Amino acid sequence: MLKGLWTAATGMTAQQLNVDVIANNLANVNTAGFKKSRADFQDLMYHTLRLPGAMTAAGTQLPTGIQVGMGSKPMGVQKLFSQGDYNQTDNELDLAIEGKGFFKVISNDEEVYTRAGNFKIDSEGYICTPAGDRLQPEITIDPTAISISIDSGGRLVVWGPDAQTLAEEDIKLYSFPNPAGLYSMGRNLFRPTEASGEETEGTPGIDGFGTIAQGYLEMSNVNVVEEMVGMIIAQRAYEVNSKAIQTADSILQMANNIKR
Repeated sequence: MLKGLWTAATGMTAQQLNVDVIANNLANVNTAGFKKSRADFQDLMYHTLRLPGAMTAAGTQLPTGIQVGMGSKPMGVQKLFSQGDYNQTDNELDLAIEGKGFFKVISNDEEVYTRAGNFKIDSEGYICTPAGDRLQPEITIDPTAISISIDSGGRLVVWGPDAQTLAEEDIKLYSFPNPAGLYSMGRNLFRPTEASGEETEGTPGIDGFGTIAQGYLEMSNVNVVEEMVGMIIAQRAYEVNSKAIQTADSILQMANNIKR
């Protein structure tokens, strides 16, 4: 059996995953705080017919060997935490992180993290995500509040009637040694893993943490043109691998028909 059949099949499988990743990126092009993914691939083992540097019968050394590759396989799907564009909303609870860091929220009694800053106020006055996950440390807003101001350092001030200060709180940010190692839970949430490392708590604008911009949302970092080009390349790669399977099949058919 020709090895090319199986080699091309691995290429088709790899490109199928590539298209799946690109499709998810494009589907979330308008998702606040979304971070695009990239599929990484590696080549498979090689069938070695002759080692590089082998000696000939005449005592000379061969400069190259003969190794035939067996295809490719997915090695990982990596989240890319580059900065997304900013969208000015003028909503006082829309917060964008300018730089490194995550917000911490509680979801189903579990501490998880997000870059999406489209916060709301729940029925009990707590600042939370659209899914009801409360921002940590918990911050409550007095129902008599007139406005909320948040500076770049995360200092939140709740203003009441007659410019009275009702409350002052600090919003914290959190970082990880390897953000790409975070587990994507969906709903714009990430869970720490052994690969991501332990969280580090910090104040916005200090020790390398990003600052907070009130009235802005960080949008997806997906570049539509880049993803479309990647989709075209993946489509052509899938097509050429299918052609390789057809070619290998034609060769096998010719071999089967030699006796006729």
